[in-house]
Amino acid sequence: MIPFELHTPGTLPDALQLLNQYGDEARPMSGGTALVLLMQQRLVRPGHVISLTGIPELNQMKTSNGTLEIGGTVQHRRVETDADVKQRWPLLAEAYRRVATVRIRNVATVGGGLAHADPSMDPPAALIVLNARVRVAGTSGTREIPIEELWRDYYETSLAPGELITQLLVPAPAANLKSAYIKFLPRTADDYPTIAVAAGVVVENGRCSDVRIALNAAGPTAIRARAAEDILRGQEPTPELLRAAAATVPAITDPTSDHRGSAQYKRRMAEVFVRRTLEQALAS
Repeated sequence: MIPFELHTPGTLPDALQLLNQYGDEARPMSGGTALVLLMQQRLVRPGHVISLTGIPELNQMKTSNGTLEIGGTVQHRRVETDADVKQRWPLLAEAYRRVATVRIRNVATVGGGLAHADPSMDPPAALIVLNARVRVAGTSGTREIPIEELWRDYYETSLAPGELITQLLVPAPAANLKSAYIKFLPRTADDYPTIAVAAGVVVENGRCSDVRIALNAAGPTAIRARAAEDILRGQEPTPELLRAAAATVPAITDPTSDHRGSAQYKRRMAEVFVRRTLEQALAS
């Protein structure tokens, strides 16, 4: 491990001040499940590590005016097992339940995972379906970013230098939302997926009044399947229509070839799994 100086601020302003003071030499850390590996592999070499675990306000989870507010240092496991989340945001609980292993979920944090911007991680597709956003803070103030605008490329976000994700904000879903999250794992349950899909559908009077579909591991960021949504919206979700909607998905994907499959294979799997996820959501 490379040498570094560890800082343990007790307040958010103190943490932001340290990040501003040390600039490119500093990295924030909460769970450390990603940062520690990057440091061990010499991919990042921070001279200063700013621990966020001693900041109480970042470790809170509450509901305010119907919106679930999850602090940036809340562990994945806490989201997964929270009774209120499981009842009112079951898609969110399921997405966090599927992350790696229990040991990882007991350490990995919500804000850290989102800031890491790995396109194969589980939560992003579900968060897009749930119309989530993040609240970020820097020395110049706070702002909110729609979740779809948070990621720009592989491991790249729209966060400005010195900004931190302080809360994940998830609005209350429609009472009649039907949702599902499915991923295809070629090896073990804790592996990254070949493809993963989240879908949410609201059916009223036999027709899709609202629908949102998103994919993980299908490109440099999580991808929203807007063309598929447009085909379904306002229509009866027949098997033929589900297949037609899924057929639009390969064209919007940009996967890489690796040991989990070729790019061509992943595009085909994206179509298959969008259809399957829609079918499961509608059957729930």
